[in-house]
Amino acid sequence: MLSPRTTRTLATGAALAALVAVPLLAGGSASAGSHPTTPAARTSDSVTASVSTPDHPSPTTQHLALTRTTAQASSDSAGRASALADTTSSAFPTGTTVTVDPSLRFQKITGFGASLTDASAYDLSLLPKADRDAVMTQLFDPDQGAGLSFLRQPIGASDLARTVYSYDDMPQGQKDYALKHFSIAHDEDQILPLLRQAKKLNPKLTIMATPWSPPGWMKTSDSMIDGKLIDSPRIYQAYAEYLVKFLRAYQKAGVRVDYLTVQNEPQALDRSNYPGTNLDVAQEAKVIEKLGPAIKRAGLKTKILGFDHNWSVHPWDAGRLEQVNGSPEADYPFSLLQTKAARWIDGTAYHCYYGDPAIQSTLKTLHPDKEILETECEGLDINDAIGSLRNWGQAVTAWNVALDENHGPFVGGCESCTGLVTVDSTTKAVTYNPRYYLLAQFSRFVTPGATRIMSTSVNNVDGQTAQLDSVAFRNPDGTLAVVVHNTAKATQAFAVRVGDSTFRATLPADGVGSYSWSDR
Repeated sequence: MLSPRTTRTLATGAALAALVAVPLLAGGSASAGSHPTTPAARTSDSVTASVSTPDHPSPTTQHLALTRTTAQASSDSAGRASALADTTSSAFPTGTTVTVDPSLRFQKITGFGASLTDASAYDLSLLPKADRDAVMTQLFDPDQGAGLSFLRQPIGASDLARTVYSYDDMPQGQKDYALKHFSIAHDEDQILPLLRQAKKLNPKLTIMATPWSPPGWMKTSDSMIDGKLIDSPRIYQAYAEYLVKFLRAYQKAGVRVDYLTVQNEPQALDRSNYPGTNLDVAQEAKVIEKLGPAIKRAGLKTKILGFDHNWSVHPWDAGRLEQVNGSPEADYPFSLLQTKAARWIDGTAYHCYYGDPAIQSTLKTLHPDKEILETECEGLDINDAIGSLRNWGQAVTAWNVALDENHGPFVGGCESCTGLVTVDSTTKAVTYNPRYYLLAQFSRFVTPGATRIMSTSVNNVDGQTAQLDSVAFRNPDGTLAVVVHNTAKATQAFAVRVGDSTFRATLPADGVGSYSWSDR
């Protein structure tokens, strides 16, 4: 997570201020009606619609009529004209039809989620078991809750932790090249049980892991805070083995890690109060050249992602990188894929804090065989989500799953972050925050393995047409889903058309609508 100095504000007004309290009943189950995240049953001739606004982030669910053009109406030109007129009547001015084309396919979707940090696990542990189980159900269960399907787990401490720790801490000045002191004991009481529970609730859950820093003894600072990885083949090998030990230990504990990066935000320097490492392209490549073969030797299937930082280098970071490294390496992810390490790299991880998600499409054009995932976005808003997905992003990831009323606990770094849920450390009350509902607008309707398909966005080119942004998917079960954002300042009526089927909908200003229906 970037420090407040470099984090941009992604949503304003009620979208961030609104906190939707969801009371938990005795016994831990959410009250009926409190969670409109539970999907309603679909019918063959209707569309399930879920609509939220900044003022009311908890979505309302309704059914819309799905109109299908009959074969007879399309068999002659007069009938075709009549059917067309019916679906684009004067109630829907020119330009307010979102067209979906399932024949034009893009990336497979990995999932939607956040990070179960040390802070998140601690906050959830404060709840009575029944209440904690109810929260986990609302987070991960595809039938009873949001069905979150992606978790990005810190390897050791991040800024949202109670202490600074790695899995192989050593006294100042001592080394442990053989990793004799390696242990994941820190995670065994709170983090690992919650990960196993999340996986049980959603068997399609994908788990990624990321270190904020190697153990301090591997670094020039002899600390997990700031510094660089020591430029030594022995250190590169030790770090690679450290990461493989983590993967194997987690797998033995019942948690398989699907994706791995070697450094969170490698271009963010001067993190004086929480773990971080200045890791340039050359050093990341050296680590991966050791890590790839080590993962293969261990018989693991974990994929390696490169970079794990912003769409573009932040100007402040660029200045410091110039001073410290001699170059801002503004093309970091591109350069990394030009090194010998590229053979071991399955894709690139991006954060949302600076730049334009269109850079993902540029990278995809140059490397069509590589995956792209958005892996951290504190302050996630609908523009970030749609922007990443329309530019080959396979995952949309917020930051913390849960934090307390004081935005923690934290050791430093972000002191104003907000979890998907807030757990009051005194009253144990649970509040579901706007980004929980925003992620649910995707995760409830788009399942892992879905394929993004073509959908049009409507721009306000003449001052009259609706401003609508969209992204669409075909799920593995054949159902279609489209998420539409009304970017205008007024309520907009529009139609969605796919083939010979059309439905009509209305979205309030800045509203988000998720629509799902059967294409069979």
